[in-house]
Amino acid sequence: MSWGDASGLITVMFNFAFFFPLFMAWTWIAAGLWYFFHWERRGDSDPEKPPELTGYPMCSILAPCFNEGDNVRDTVEWLARQEYPDFEIIAINDGSSDDTGAILDELAKRYPQLRVIHFSKNQGKAMALRMGALASRSEYLVCIDGDAILHPKATHWLMYHLTSGPRVGAVTGNPRIRNRSTLLGRLQVGEFSSIIGLIKRAQRIYGRVFTVSGVVSAFRKTALHRNRYWNTDMVTEDIDLTWQLQADHWDVRYEPNALCWILMPETLRGLWKQRLRWAQGGVEVLRRYAGTVLSWRRRRMWGVLLEYALSVLWAYTMASIFLLYLLGFVVTLPAALIVPTLLPQWTGVILGCTCLAQFGVSLVIDSRYEKGLWRVYFWVIWYPIAFWLISMLTTVVAVPKALLKRRGTRAVWVSPDRGVRP
Repeated sequence: MSWGDASGLITVMFNFAFFFPLFMAWTWIAAGLWYFFHWERRGDSDPEKPPELTGYPMCSILAPCFNEGDNVRDTVEWLARQEYPDFEIIAINDGSSDDTGAILDELAKRYPQLRVIHFSKNQGKAMALRMGALASRSEYLVCIDGDAILHPKATHWLMYHLTSGPRVGAVTGNPRIRNRSTLLGRLQVGEFSSIIGLIKRAQRIYGRVFTVSGVVSAFRKTALHRNRYWNTDMVTEDIDLTWQLQADHWDVRYEPNALCWILMPETLRGLWKQRLRWAQGGVEVLRRYAGTVLSWRRRRMWGVLLEYALSVLWAYTMASIFLLYLLGFVVTLPAALIVPTLLPQWTGVILGCTCLAQFGVSLVIDSRYEKGLWRVYFWVIWYPIAFWLISMLTTVVAVPKALLKRRGTRAVWVSPDRGVRP
């Protein structure tokens, strides 16, 4: 390769690093607004006023727990308050080493709709969900994490979709951040409102969703049974199952009124571990299903496949730019390979303004579900710097981890950083 070719390649890398996030941000804004005005902005779109159902079949709520002694009491108490006529609660104690099992047994005496399953050792969240599904008495399953708080009407909203048609295989709810006492917490409030929620709305417009939210989702058991339930060898069982169901032509929907309050990491170490797991899970799914979804019959998944593949390429492009910039301090590089600065230029200003526009649109939409979001608006200007950097680094690390991982290795969980509780 000549130095002229190298210079051209650097130009292409810089253009891709700039235009890809710019294009995706405006795509999410446009598609998210279309979703909002077409489906969401309707008279019955109020978390407190779910629509009437033609029938109210039984629903089973599954809550896998591992070392949730500090949180599981609140979780079960809020589950027992679900305003739905017929439901059961199944808590799966996945070999916890703390007092989770004892607390669940105590709660089972207080709440007759609660059943508890105990594992003697940690089997992983996927196996816990499998066992809960097999033990359930309903065709419809609502799955939440053992540290989450489910809105009393969330089950009704999720069942509204599952009972609306026989091809609805899953519904993903709307996670909201409980802990926001630190800068990382406030940034994640903005992230879940302006990034994750808007992306799910947009993906529903142009094809399929990338993943249900593992912390709050609902499933039709028939769809799970056709696809062997949750795979136990995937580090993100929620992403894996979403792709399985959609590849099998089941519809996966997003319901923003199904609110669930969750705890998120508020340390850099905890955030790194969480995002690395998410990134590795995405690459594992890409590795396993890319060939499958390329068929013409599954063309509706091409959009989400292309979006994720380009995001991985973007991460490596950004990493290469950073590497060339740092190498410039220790070795003499040809002029064609010199990266003079990483400081924002006019492109950075455009991206920053686009991010603020995206955050603004998203926070206006999400203000229907949570008041006072404007308080975090001016904190989210730090989001591109902090979270894009973490996303880039975790993706770069996750790709070799996922590619080198031996298939069939059981994925078990460890206790995550849950931040500072309010």
